[in-house]
Amino acid sequence: MKTIGLIGGTGYLSTIEYYKIINETVHKKLGNLNFAKCILYSLNYGDIDALNQKDDMKGVYNLLLDAATKITESGAECIVLCANTLHYFADELQDNIKVPLINIAAEAAAYVKRKQLSTVGLLGTKQTMEQDFYKSKLNEKGIEVLVPDAAAREFINNTIINELLAGKFRNKSKEEFVDIIKRLERFGAEGIIMGCTEIPLLIGQEDTDIPLFNTLIIHAQAAVNFALSD
Repeated sequence: MKTIGLIGGTGYLSTIEYYKIINETVHKKLGNLNFAKCILYSLNYGDIDALNQKDDMKGVYNLLLDAATKITESGAECIVLCANTLHYFADELQDNIKVPLINIAAEAAAYVKRKQLSTVGLLGTKQTMEQDFYKSKLNEKGIEVLVPDAAAREFINNTIINELLAGKFRNKSKEEFVDIIKRLERFGAEGIIMGCTEIPLLIGQEDTDIPLFNTLIIHAQAAVNFALSD
């Protein structure tokens, strides 16, 4: 079994879910008392937020590179960034580390492709919804990506930053997310990618009829598949 390197704390609640799902999945596959071999480097999200406030993207990248270097030197055989938005740096980070980085956007795109969907809605931070680092992975698989309008993108981003990352889950926010999903469905979305690992902590498949794709689960299971591969 290979050792999984997790860079988490972005935020801590979703990192807990990564650790839980990875270990549960390994146990389900191998049985007995088998669980995952993991090394976790948990960042202080306050450091990332402070850099984001200054638009210091290089500073954020350096935090990730430092974390990845430390856990690979400690024996991690792959890197899992426990956040969708941080995959803005994924390609650059992969070029500067010696182990595979399991890309959440690429894994989500492959998963949606297997489901034979051609158009999906994408929810996440403004960076994830508005920039190309995530959408391009879906487009490469021939999948069209719809994002909410500007006001909805602002609402989603503010909810993630000011509520979900702090462990605040409000019914009013859930209701607005569901309304946004309905609007995307009316515009042609056949499924919704929850492109922030905190969003599944607020809404689930029971809240809507359209398929929801939990990227945290998809990503965690891809990490297990790597760890158990020959």
